[in-house]
Amino acid sequence: MNPPPLARLLDLSGKVAVVTGSGSGLGRGIATRFAEAGAAVVVHHHRSHAGAAAVVAAIAAAGGRAVSLRADVTRREEVERLVERTVDAFGGLDVLVNNAGVYPRAPLLEMTDEEWDMVMDANLRGVHLATQAAARRMVAQGRGGAIVNVASIEARNVAAQHSHYDAAKAGVVMHTRVAAQELGRHGIRVNSVSPGLIDREGLERDWPDGVARYLEASPLGRLGRPDDVADACLFLASPAARWVTGADLVVDGGVLTGTAY
Repeated sequence: MNPPPLARLLDLSGKVAVVTGSGSGLGRGIATRFAEAGAAVVVHHHRSHAGAAAVVAAIAAAGGRAVSLRADVTRREEVERLVERTVDAFGGLDVLVNNAGVYPRAPLLEMTDEEWDMVMDANLRGVHLATQAAARRMVAQGRGGAIVNVASIEARNVAAQHSHYDAAKAGVVMHTRVAAQELGRHGIRVNSVSPGLIDREGLERDWPDGVARYLEASPLGRLGRPDDVADACLFLASPAARWVTGADLVVDGGVLTGTAY
């Protein structure tokens, strides 16, 4: 089989993509980029209805196709309904980006069961449920597909007061590898992206010491932007990564190249 033409390597024309948690921030960047690549995009949200509507409007204004759909990704019936409504809207499902999650802090010795469960549910259970529902649909369609999970460099680099978050993201990376092994025979590729610190409005004000430490540690000397991660997700979902599965792509400006001692 001949490789795709160079101009089509990042082309998602004719594909349908669901991006969870895409009403703002990183998810918004991913959804917008996928639409630019030609995909019809489901802008998923849980609480940020206005944000998701704004993303859909921006995609439509640029000539793309998108709809906003709400679901709690920690609830199986809502995730399955999300897949069903995606198919109703666009006729199928080819790409899933598991981006939805939460990022709270809690000291290990003071963490409540409720805090632990909430983070594990949002960051790991949601990935499992969405992967399962989307993959079942992809298998039924018989044309393969791609799943990209947004993990974190904290899957391998610990952060204080993040035992729940770091454990969940490490679980996402391993879930990715197992899913890649099991789903490959159906032509479904599963990969993850592990971002470093992504800039947002007010971040330097809210966490000045953290931003300063990250900039000092980064060989490239800047924080990440949503488009940096969006392009990594696009690569993994596209024909350019047609023989890539079970991989974790670190997008951190080189921070993990630092020595431990």
